[in-house]
Amino acid sequence: MKQLVQITIVYSLLLIGLSFPAAGQLMYTVSGRVTDAATGEGIPFASIAVKGKIAGTTSDVDGRYSLRITQLSDSLLVLSLGYRTGSYTILPKTTQTINVQLTATATKLKEVKVYAKGGDPAYRIMREAVRRSDQFNPARLSAYQYESYTKIEGYINNFAQKRKNNKRPGPISRLLGRLPAITDENGQAAVPVFISETVSTFYARINPDKVKEHVLKSHVTGVGVSDGGLIAQLTGASFQQYNFYRNSLSILQKDIPSPLGKQWETVYRFRLKDTVILNNAVCYAIEFTPKRASDLAFAGTVLVDTLRMALAQIDARVDKRANINFVDELHIEQDWETTVSGVRFPTQTQVTIDTDEPTPRAPGALIRFFTASTNIIENKPKDVGFYDPSIELADDYREADAAFWQRVRPTSLSPSEWRAMQVVDSVRNVPFIKVAGEIIKLGVLGYKPLGKWNVDLGPLLYSYASNTVEGHRFRLGLRTNTGFSRKWLLSGYLAYGTLDQKFKYSANIEYILSRKPWTVIGVRQTYDLERVGVSADNIGNNSLFAAYSRFGTIRRPYFQEEKLAYFRREMGRGFTQTVALRNRSFEPLFPFAFQPQTKDPDQTLRSKYQITELISETRFAPDEVMLQNDNVRVSAGAIRKPIYTLRYTLGLRNVLGSDFTYQRIALTMKHSFRMGVLGRTYYSVGAGIIPSTVPYPLLYSPLGNESSFYVGNAYNLMNYFEFICDRWATVQFEHNFGGLLFNRIPGLQRLKWHELITAKVLAGSVSSDNLAVIPAVNDAGQTVEGFSSLTRTPYIEVGYGIDNIFKVLRVDAIHRLTYRDNIGRTGIPVTPFAIKLSGWVSF
Repeated sequence: MKQLVQITIVYSLLLIGLSFPAAGQLMYTVSGRVTDAATGEGIPFASIAVKGKIAGTTSDVDGRYSLRITQLSDSLLVLSLGYRTGSYTILPKTTQTINVQLTATATKLKEVKVYAKGGDPAYRIMREAVRRSDQFNPARLSAYQYESYTKIEGYINNFAQKRKNNKRPGPISRLLGRLPAITDENGQAAVPVFISETVSTFYARINPDKVKEHVLKSHVTGVGVSDGGLIAQLTGASFQQYNFYRNSLSILQKDIPSPLGKQWETVYRFRLKDTVILNNAVCYAIEFTPKRASDLAFAGTVLVDTLRMALAQIDARVDKRANINFVDELHIEQDWETTVSGVRFPTQTQVTIDTDEPTPRAPGALIRFFTASTNIIENKPKDVGFYDPSIELADDYREADAAFWQRVRPTSLSPSEWRAMQVVDSVRNVPFIKVAGEIIKLGVLGYKPLGKWNVDLGPLLYSYASNTVEGHRFRLGLRTNTGFSRKWLLSGYLAYGTLDQKFKYSANIEYILSRKPWTVIGVRQTYDLERVGVSADNIGNNSLFAAYSRFGTIRRPYFQEEKLAYFRREMGRGFTQTVALRNRSFEPLFPFAFQPQTKDPDQTLRSKYQITELISETRFAPDEVMLQNDNVRVSAGAIRKPIYTLRYTLGLRNVLGSDFTYQRIALTMKHSFRMGVLGRTYYSVGAGIIPSTVPYPLLYSPLGNESSFYVGNAYNLMNYFEFICDRWATVQFEHNFGGLLFNRIPGLQRLKWHELITAKVLAGSVSSDNLAVIPAVNDAGQTVEGFSSLTRTPYIEVGYGIDNIFKVLRVDAIHRLTYRDNIGRTGIPVTPFAIKLSGWVSF
């Protein structure tokens, strides 16, 4: 769900403009307050609807409501759980106030004696429901499977609001007002930009904890997206799992405590409202609210079966006071039913996310999710290997006609939903919207499709750079797509520098041997400029930092010609194995020399070398979800368990001209976990050793950062190539409090800032043999540039910062605690303290 929400938010950010009233429509406004007839208290979340129309709204936490409609009816209907439905006459006026008093339903609780020590009887009921939660939690099953239908809708809304001072509406709002639209529940125009329907079979096994979704059919229509396999996987049941019997629900990268979880009494207040009849069962209706309005927690009503004390229905909301970025309101409605084994299972789930506007009077976004689960089969686990891959597309998942979708939909579509499905195709073909869609795809993927050629141009991020070695660097990259082949992937680039006047290139051929399990084989040849200490091995997947490293002054540059052959296979149970044979050269453009290994009969100083390496990398990510974007595998991230990577490199002397025999072993672990109301912790640890004697470019160089931007996997106050190690251990730590403190400071809460702390530690050393490899001068008499190494004191930097500034910016204040006076062999003074910026869209 996170990816889809981010895409729709991009629509909202992209279509920012000032709005104006929809032309040609007379608007009627009905407002007022819904109260309890007996107590006079406001009734929150009451449903208000116009009789015979699809327009409607809900009351706020104080019972107040405001409804804007384009067509009048004779009466207003007001409904709330535990109350009789009220009907009130609507007058033919453009503005009117209707205050509503609802009477409690006839179904009442039996006499309950409330004592001072016992408090509200809701606590006794909830205590018993939580105590029995293990009895009804579907997670106690050894396995289960069900047929799933998922529908997702995305809209651009709030563009037809009146502007202050009668100013002329902005061009974007004027354009949106001319697009085909539907009328939402508040009588406002909404432009549909995304509609999807997915039918799948979802499987889960508890021990070991494995899930799998087999996507049978999928239909996707939207601006900037198509019926691609990646979208089909994102719109299925895998990302719509909401189990209120868990201690918390992971939604929009946030862990929200469940009112039926272990923190139920710590986080929430409860009030027994009434008893109601649901599916012929008498249920307690219990209202719950956060103890502190600013806490990231739900508010709403839960129905608990009076006989079994089991969850029957829940209506939960999180509003803007809970400080979720971009979200004005999150609303989850869920029905639970008893299965054959006696557990409770969520059979229908509706989620609505109403985003707030990125700027005042700018358009917003509305996203709706609906999931229905049928034909539940329990306690029949499949073999563990069956659950890999975790998401799989049927070969004919695109092939389904209108009659099929009509047959599989669990409920008939409302008039507005029918209208939205008809309108979205018209919207996506409007020239401006088509351009916006292309910009979205270019921003997300980084490639521009070249139509009938079945190739993509990019990544555009690397198209230009400027540095002291190459001057102006221009690069043209291409890759094939599935229109070219579903087995062969061809890619490469050609680059040229105006100062060094040299061409650089890369050519890669990859062949997909199998999609289940995912197995590929490939070869690559590259010739390009590199720099010591900033290589693809330590930059990782940080493409933005890799592009930045091509700019400015490049110290210790060298040319490298690389030939690589590799084989990668998903082994199941979260294991991915890669085996590669790599041959690469080192041609320095700076004074460099090394003493050959003692086994080499030629002891002449050398400035160039060649190395052939056999590489084995084992990656273990037990709960990682892998998606397939055409011919490329994409990670949707790990949820609860760490990711381990073990990499072993063996240098092969005299193989393909290799000059060295050496070994390198490195192990890393990455993980994140929730610390309750204190926020979320992210950390990684790593260690490695090179028990061989080799030139220092083959040793471990931690990634420094000389930019003004904060880089997550770098030491942000360490210079490039400041330290070298042949044995090392690292710890990188970050804890984000998620607004724990700022939410409690008047005036700061509305800014939605999040406070965080960071720490990074590196310990390491270099053997005396590797120190002795570097001579004082080379064969030309030039002084050889050496390197610095750590002593017994580790390198330490700590920081504190604020993110979510203007919803996209982050500011980090970082202190370097050790080696504050170190200049070393880099010749660049260190910075003991710095303020660094970064930015991304997060929740």
